[in-house]
Amino acid sequence: MKRSGLITTKMGMTRLYDDTGVAHAVTVLSVGDCAVIGNRTMDKNGYVANVLGIREAKAKHVAKPQKVAAEKAGVRPYRKIVEFRVSDDCVIPVGTMLNASHFMAGQFVDVQATSKGKGFQGAMKRHNFGGKEATHGVLKAHRSLGGTGMREWPGRVLKGKKMSGQMGNETVTVQNLKVFGVDEAENLVFVEGAVPGCNGTFVLITDAVKKEHKDLPVPTSVKEPTETKSESVAE
Repeated sequence: MKRSGLITTKMGMTRLYDDTGVAHAVTVLSVGDCAVIGNRTMDKNGYVANVLGIREAKAKHVAKPQKVAAEKAGVRPYRKIVEFRVSDDCVIPVGTMLNASHFMAGQFVDVQATSKGKGFQGAMKRHNFGGKEATHGVLKAHRSLGGTGMREWPGRVLKGKKMSGQMGNETVTVQNLKVFGVDEAENLVFVEGAVPGCNGTFVLITDAVKKEHKDLPVPTSVKEPTETKSESVAE
């Protein structure tokens, strides 16, 4: 069984207490208006997946391919769209609004987000180099990189050499974070520990691939499409 993940927004960090009074540092993730806007099938696409979107956007603010895809699916365009590959029994109907109860307190999850950009940094900060000696003839080169090239062969700097350069602003995945709890009323998920990215970053949450899971809602805790709800209200 492979369930769908969720697209969330990082709200920040706070402190929560368990039943024994122990404080836990948690990251607050908001599910918001995350919804299923499409499905991928084995017959048509060669794989099975749920297409999720979050944060509704105006049609003029999205690219034309996204606008056309939303029109064909009969849904509104979203700012962030992600596919989650699932098993056949975890396909969620199009139009279903997802919420925080998709995850349960105590389970482990994997989170993925774009880390904070730190600009152009030296080798000591970027790769944890020790630097040169503080004395013994070292002059104005205490934090320098040192030798990087070769002699006659190959006579160049090999690719992948740890050097100064852009740091951060890359996709980072953190595995096996524990879900401290969920707030269904506010649609929030509380994850123990730190999550990559600054506040407002889109964060993908999935069931931890290296842990076993039991008694999770399949395919999700909400199974009724929003279209059905709107029709019933209209009636």
